[in-house]
Amino acid sequence: MASVLLVEDDPVVRAAVVRALTGQGHIVHGVALAIEALREVTAHDYDVVVLDLGLPDLDGGDALRMIRGVTNTPVVIATARDDEGEIVRLLNAGADDYLVKPFSSEHLGARVQAVLRRARDSKQLVIGGLEIDVALRRAVVDGTELSLTHKEFELLSFLAARQGEVVPRAEILASLWPSHRDDQTLDVHLSWLRRKLGERAAQPRYLHTVRGVGVRLVAPR
Repeated sequence: MASVLLVEDDPVVRAAVVRALTGQGHIVHGVALAIEALREVTAHDYDVVVLDLGLPDLDGGDALRMIRGVTNTPVVIATARDDEGEIVRLLNAGADDYLVKPFSSEHLGARVQAVLRRARDSKQLVIGGLEIDVALRRAVVDGTELSLTHKEFELLSFLAARQGEVVPRAEILASLWPSHRDDQTLDVHLSWLRRKLGERAAQPRYLHTVRGVGVRLVAPR
């Protein structure tokens, strides 16, 4: 059983999908507007979001970008748009799956289950002495639990999910602070995070800055 947020403005389609997913054992909450979806994902921990693109208040692509700014909850796009370029763009922007209408309730249910399986497999991250449980929002380093703010945890888990890779600063800002592109914001959060990990920029253990490029999280040698 999973908690599902359905974002669909057509009341007939919304009611049908809610019934179908509820019948498959999920707890489903349906909303019609992007702004309602943003309030929900900010206030509650959903297991998956099913997102239509043709919303009356905000395009679903913009809604996806804003959702990604506050949560890593898996997002399944469910829309009538079948343009291949649009599909590729939204998958690259953070969607976990893309389903073109019309589709059966069984097909949607199978896609939701597949996304949930992938999410469960990726919720435990271990890098050297650093252990991150994304589901429980818990991070432990060398056996000591870290006291992290919401954004510190988001930053740590974002980098950990791409361990060993230099993540560009612009990409980090776009993903975690979509409406605030000030480099100093990232530097301040990196400084706080380093302090809690027991390291300094001059002597990094986990967080390595590549000047002019980005940040890489790796296990200490």
